[in-house]
Amino acid sequence: MASEVLPHVPDAWIDESKTKVGYEINFNRYFYKYTPARPLEEIEADLKSIEREIGELLSEVTG
Repeated sequence: MASEVLPHVPDAWIDESKTKVGYEINFNRYFYKYTPARPLEEIEADLKSIEREIGELLSEVTG
C-alpha cells in the first residue's frame, strides 16, 4: 500500500476489518473465448432427427 498506492493517492485508506490474505483471479475474464451458438435451423434439424430416432425406438418397444 505504501509503495504502490499512497504515492499516487495520498488520502487512500484500507478498512482492516475487511482485508484478507490472498487474491482471486477471475479466469473467465482473461481466458474465455466467446464462440457463437450454432444457427437455430441447425439445432432444430438435430432435434427433429433425435425425435425421429426416439419415435422409432419406442415403436420397436411398444410393437
